[in-house]
Amino acid sequence: ETASAEESESASEVVSSEETTSEEETESIPKQTDDWNLLLVNSEHRIDQSFKPELAEVQNGYQMDKQAVDSAKRMIQDAKAQGVDLLVCSGYRSYESQQRHYQNSVDNLKAAGYSSDEAVRQTLSLIAYPGSSEHQTGLALDIVTPDYQSLDDGYAQTAAAKWLLGHAAEYGFILRFPKGKEAITKISFEPWHYRFVGEDAAREIMKKGICLEEYLSA
Repeated sequence: ETASAEESESASEVVSSEETTSEEETESIPKQTDDWNLLLVNSEHRIDQSFKPELAEVQNGYQMDKQAVDSAKRMIQDAKAQGVDLLVCSGYRSYESQQRHYQNSVDNLKAAGYSSDEAVRQTLSLIAYPGSSEHQTGLALDIVTPDYQSLDDGYAQTAAAKWLLGHAAEYGFILRFPKGKEAITKISFEPWHYRFVGEDAAREIMKKGICLEEYLSA
């Protein structure tokens, strides 16, 4: 799967549909924070349809929250100076864009003969339910490299992915969906998906090898 503008959540980004949680499950859900840079958005913490950050361009027309854009640009520039090309292939997505892609997928699958339930299930294996995507925060970037633009595990072996893993925290970014944390994040390993949380939080998260949900639950 090649990276594309505003078009795809990754094929591995799986979220649950509307579900209620038990009292025991609720106790384990990370607390939400008032800090803009630590906003948690996932299948259990959805973002309101009216939410829209103030945006600024980061690279090639892709936008993100203006409060994080300078850090992202500095990261890209410093990587370039060290011989590593970082290519943003997705940034901010509006609720409407997410809704459109989600519904188009459901409609196309139903037209192909899938039942309504199966069309939804198949869609959720490809596209995050509207309100559940981190891209709607403006704090997430999908970052590849010109020589390898496929959103798959092979990207993890590129110089770009290795550089990000070792240096992103210096700029306030974390690998948002690390390997081994799928049971917590509900999302498969995505070596291209980086999320701004601020330098202090990023350094702690990456040093400890934890995910954002675990950091906010501490």
